[in-house]
Amino acid sequence: MSWWLAVAASAQQAPSLREQVVVTGSWEPIPLEEADRSVRSLPVRASLLTHGGWADLLRQDPSLDLRARAPAGVQTDLSVRGGTFGQTLVLLDGMRLNDPQTGHHSLNLPVTGEALSRVEVLHGSGSTLYGADAVGGVVNFVTAKPERWEARVRAGAGSHGTREQGVLLEGILGPWSQHLSAARESSRGFMPNREYRNLAVTSITRRETKSGGVSLVLGHGDRPFGAEGFYAPYPSWERTRVWFGAVQQRWRDTRLAAAYRRHTDLFVLDRARPEFYVNRHRSQSWQAALRRSEATGLNARLHYGVEAFRDSIVSTNLGVHARSRAAAYAAWDVRALRRFSLSLGARQESYRPGRAPFSPTASGGVWLNSRWKLRAAAARAFRLPSFTDLYYRDPVTRGSPELRPESAWNCEVGADWRGERVAFSGTLFERRERDGIDWVRLPGEQLWRAMNLQRIRMRGVEASLLYVPVQRHRIELGWTGLSGTRRGLGEFQSRYVFNYPVQVAVATWDGAVGEKLVARMRVHAVGRLHRKAYATVDVALVWQGGRFCPFLRAYNLNGARYEEIPGVPMPGRTLAAGIELRWQRRNP
Repeated sequence: MSWWLAVAASAQQAPSLREQVVVTGSWEPIPLEEADRSVRSLPVRASLLTHGGWADLLRQDPSLDLRARAPAGVQTDLSVRGGTFGQTLVLLDGMRLNDPQTGHHSLNLPVTGEALSRVEVLHGSGSTLYGADAVGGVVNFVTAKPERWEARVRAGAGSHGTREQGVLLEGILGPWSQHLSAARESSRGFMPNREYRNLAVTSITRRETKSGGVSLVLGHGDRPFGAEGFYAPYPSWERTRVWFGAVQQRWRDTRLAAAYRRHTDLFVLDRARPEFYVNRHRSQSWQAALRRSEATGLNARLHYGVEAFRDSIVSTNLGVHARSRAAAYAAWDVRALRRFSLSLGARQESYRPGRAPFSPTASGGVWLNSRWKLRAAAARAFRLPSFTDLYYRDPVTRGSPELRPESAWNCEVGADWRGERVAFSGTLFERRERDGIDWVRLPGEQLWRAMNLQRIRMRGVEASLLYVPVQRHRIELGWTGLSGTRRGLGEFQSRYVFNYPVQVAVATWDGAVGEKLVARMRVHAVGRLHRKAYATVDVALVWQGGRFCPFLRAYNLNGARYEEIPGVPMPGRTLAAGIELRWQRRNP
């Protein structure tokens, strides 16, 4: 899945193809069509009015499984290629966002949709590039760079008392640029105890020079929500808050980066009796990286660097814990554009007590002609158990301090074909896991235990087709099929690993009706293991009339009844409408 994505990015501008640069899944920015891995790029800010947010946008990719407990990305788990949500690494401009308490909180983004340029998705292992947890894939949220002085104000309302507001202000002054944005979305809930409120505030400061640049990203997110039946049959309530700061400095071929993330989680099991059971968690994560790249010959570069991480938690249930780790990596990359490419890399990561995961990778591609490209990759990945996996305890759930880190080998082969108006991509992949972590319940027991599982295999196929019939119109078809097997341990009930979708299909039409009306229609069908398949239909209309941009969105227009998390129903037919006001000024 590579060429057709570049087409999708430009389909509304012209029926021809346009080169697009990605930064995820490679050691340096490269044209998307040159990627040796299955990578997808999804525009965020440009699609904000038609999709409503990043969570809805990610459903464009059939290899991504979003298991939501509410709309607007509230308590949403994300997996790639049938992995668990803990096997997906979430990044912001290449810096880790994964929560050490639990992967349930990794998508509590500290930035607004207005602050994001795009989301880049790497399908498959990424541990050599990014370290722990990149087993199933990597999702990198990339912030936008201001291009002009601009202000935007957005307001809308919809079903179930939904309200949304957003404001953006950004500009450029010489080598400096500044972005400020805030967004809020709330709802009284489509059923009792399912209300929510999302608030995010973001500041991004940049300075660009001929020799490099520096950026400072600051963000905060606050999400209180009703959690009826999310984890147990109680009218629960939860509030999560996140603070994030990152600074990155570039000097030609060298980059120095550091980031800090703080996350708090307040969980009340029964909001009618808050004294009955309450959990409070506070986690902190520090990270720092020094990366360098240098030419080693014609069309070849050497990439190497060192990184350091520290995670800690203070919790009424999990206790007080901390862990540190360090890593070093090196990779050799050679590529002749539109001819061939080869990348070899290895990463050594170590942490107490004496563990040292080794993550090698190899990938390559060859152009058979101007339209056909073949590619292949193999890599080893690992995942650290979360603090919840290790230490959580309640009357029916037990973590295990003896859990071993997961490890997995990933391999894939793929082919891409691109014409003037049609692009096709197909990929076959397999993941073999050792010491996979899951919560299981054995026959005759009521207790859920965190355990290491052996010999888990996940095989699958990805296929996509993009057709651009005329200017400003595109039709996308995507399908992913999965099959998982296991050996050992006998019969047991799995909470996460064997809840994957066996088939996902997505069909999307985007087009312009006249000069200013933009329309989108999407059909999203999911067939999950041992559960009934369902499909939802979404439609959106946006009038891009210059300063005034009214919009209308309809979700689940067919009124399907479905659950992405067992026992947690999702809303039926939902409507939202509003307007965005824009003011722009060209740079002098």
